[in-house]
Amino acid sequence: MNLTKKQIDDLNLELTLEIAPEDYAEEVRKKLAERKRTAEFKGFRKGMVPASLIKRVYGEQALVDAVNDVITTSLDNYISEQKLRLLGEPLGSEKQPEVVWEDGNSFTFIFDAALSPEVKIEVEAADTVNKYSITSSAKEKSTMVENLKKYREDSKQEPLSDEEMEKTVTERLKEEHRQEAEWRLSKDIRDFYVNKAGIALPEAFLKRWLLAANQGKLSAEDIDKDFPGFCEDFKWQLVRGKFMKDFGFDVTHDDLYEAAKAYVTYQYAMYGLGNVPEDMITEAVGNVMKDRRQLERLSEQVEDRKVLDKIKETITIKDKKISSEKFREL
Repeated sequence: MNLTKKQIDDLNLELTLEIAPEDYAEEVRKKLAERKRTAEFKGFRKGMVPASLIKRVYGEQALVDAVNDVITTSLDNYISEQKLRLLGEPLGSEKQPEVVWEDGNSFTFIFDAALSPEVKIEVEAADTVNKYSITSSAKEKSTMVENLKKYREDSKQEPLSDEEMEKTVTERLKEEHRQEAEWRLSKDIRDFYVNKAGIALPEAFLKRWLLAANQGKLSAEDIDKDFPGFCEDFKWQLVRGKFMKDFGFDVTHDDLYEAAKAYVTYQYAMYGLGNVPEDMITEAVGNVMKDRRQLERLSEQVEDRKVLDKIKETITIKDKKISSEKFREL
């Protein structure tokens, strides 16, 4: 067996794996022996089917499975030994020669692979991002007053006095604007460091990998449409990963549990359920903690929070007043 690497450019590789008969022969023998032990053919007792018949019926599948096992093990070992930081998984190359599945043949397999780009970036006090202080317009206040009056009327609540209405609307708009400004600050910080890092991605490979990884759930057209957004998110993941390492952060079980509890509590609140018994929350949190996809999502949220909080403590944040209309145009 021989595996060679060809560097196509800074990020793209071509891996060529040559497999000789002796590399897979023993694995084929084991697979056929297992088939012989379990196969049931009419006229033969279980385990007594002639080896020649077993090989004739199951030989090609055993060969395919054995060679695929060799491929997987060889690639995994090579990637580990060479300390290659790959994006996704190697993909079969368009240069792949035709494979004739016949026992005793040698096989050549060609794979395309892509390296994860190295992120060289630091968080510095001189890094500057704006934090917006949003001022409400008369139109915005008037719209909320009308909406609030209609809501209280529809729900048969007593009308508020002008003074009470003014106070309620002012407080609500202030909180809405605070949340919008915080969201915008986090987004602008992410964008600032993604741009500062100047990360290049192997985009052609990533598109192919996304298509293969989603196994028919997404078309090439779907991927092309969403690809710019995917790239920006992916670049931030790389930057965030570097900062997690630089800052010495990790995501603990307690972090995930608290994030799951906050998520569950929020979900109950969305349905108008407050003061939910603690045992119900604990049960719901337990279910979230068993869901791998939910845990991955929560882990990303925890990483975002930790990294962004640390960045906000370090960089220069400039306060900038802006009208709600101009803020919407950003």
